[in-house]
Amino acid sequence: MDAKAKILVVDDEEVVRRSYVRTLASERCSVEAVWNGKDALQVMEQQPFDVVLLDQRMPGMDGMEVLKAIKEKWPESEVIMITGYPAVEFAKQAVSLGAYDYLAKPVGPDQVIEAANGAMLHKRWALHSDQQVSA
Repeated sequence: MDAKAKILVVDDEEVVRRSYVRTLASERCSVEAVWNGKDALQVMEQQPFDVVLLDQRMPGMDGMEVLKAIKEKWPESEVIMITGYPAVEFAKQAVSLGAYDYLAKPVGPDQVIEAANGAMLHKRWALHSDQQVSA
């Protein structure tokens, strides 16, 4: 993964946050973690992230609300929805709101790395395409 990649982990379970941070930190990228949607949006205001790993069910704002806010304000950020309660209708809703991927827990280290790498590759292609269109 690109050493410049900035990844935000948003999950209300500390063990999940720590696991994802540890996994992604080994990939030489910058990783931060917060426990809820409100904190995620505050951190994004200070410094937008390339990729956001976002839990669907959290206290306060749920993942879908956070996804919608991120894609409205920072459309270039790729969001990977992660849930312990997978359902086809939620997956469809997440994708329609702009999520790059939708993963069901438990998510292993290889799956986290693969999803984050895929999201970064997608972001690079989207930015490359935008630059060619405006040229």
